[in-house]
Amino acid sequence: MTVRIGLIGAGGMGRAHVERIETELAGGRIVAVADLNLEGAKEVAEPLGAKAYGTGAELIADEEVDAVLIATFGKVHAPDVIAAIEAGKYVLCEKPLATTPQDCIAILEAEQRAGKKLVTVGFMRRFDAGYQEMRAALEGGELGYATLVHCRHRNPSVPEGYVTRNMIDDTAIHEIDICRYLLGEEIVSVRVDTPRSTSRRFEHLTDPLVLVATTESGVLIDDEINVNIQFGYSIECELVMEAGTIRLGDQNRTVTRDSLGNRNPICRSHIDRFHDAFNQEVQQWIRAVERDEHTGSTAWDGYAATCVVDAGLESLDNGGKEVAVSMIAKPEFYA
Repeated sequence: MTVRIGLIGAGGMGRAHVERIETELAGGRIVAVADLNLEGAKEVAEPLGAKAYGTGAELIADEEVDAVLIATFGKVHAPDVIAAIEAGKYVLCEKPLATTPQDCIAILEAEQRAGKKLVTVGFMRRFDAGYQEMRAALEGGELGYATLVHCRHRNPSVPEGYVTRNMIDDTAIHEIDICRYLLGEEIVSVRVDTPRSTSRRFEHLTDPLVLVATTESGVLIDDEINVNIQFGYSIECELVMEAGTIRLGDQNRTVTRDSLGNRNPICRSHIDRFHDAFNQEVQQWIRAVERDEHTGSTAWDGYAATCVVDAGLESLDNGGKEVAVSMIAKPEFYA
């Protein structure tokens, strides 16, 4: 079967998903595109022979749409995710699942009423080969248990509309989820430190930040969020265990050696760095929809990450104090 996919959000991320589904992946086809900018939706839809809608609700109601891919701004995710659940349609929602724990809980409740896991959250790093090898090394047990995780999230620059809170809710959320995934446990407290700011930032931005988190078993996570580093997009992670460490390779690129030294190409964006991970994530989702089953991250994972973000934002607003992560008890539905 071909999974008929409706895309909500015709911006850069949505268009990147269209490109991969139409040219690189198997089993799926974009049959409808929705965006508040209807002309933007038409621009993406018409070359595909797809329908264009001005709202997500219209697209979800279309009986010819089997599954929904949401690539809009996080603060507007919840209504469309809930509508897709109520329509009985599988949904792949780009992170964050929602921007408040309350909206995430509403999604959890809708999914439990449906009696079926329908929501996958777009935490694509879970599909990156390097992170998967790190998780396998920890689960193998030969190096003992985890004690520390060192993370670095560096962007060459950000647009002027990007604000300091986005360093937590839009950027560090990736490390928050991948550390939960690597360690297999929840984060229970967070603080956000503010080092000396770089001069290469917009005046309204506090950059860099360091998010420090502690997990249930006491693993300490530090995450440098540095979004005007200039030289490129660089994601680093080192997992420290009792008898050794494992860290991501340097972007898995070739190395040039000449009179200038040893060097490798540097990515410029997350779409470049995580191209293969994005492809594997969406391909797995399409194949799972074909089989009428859920795989990958859950709505609970989206909720947990948002709760950690919420604590991080509270710490940021209160001079870097340590804040406990507040979460509801995990429903048996997600056990």
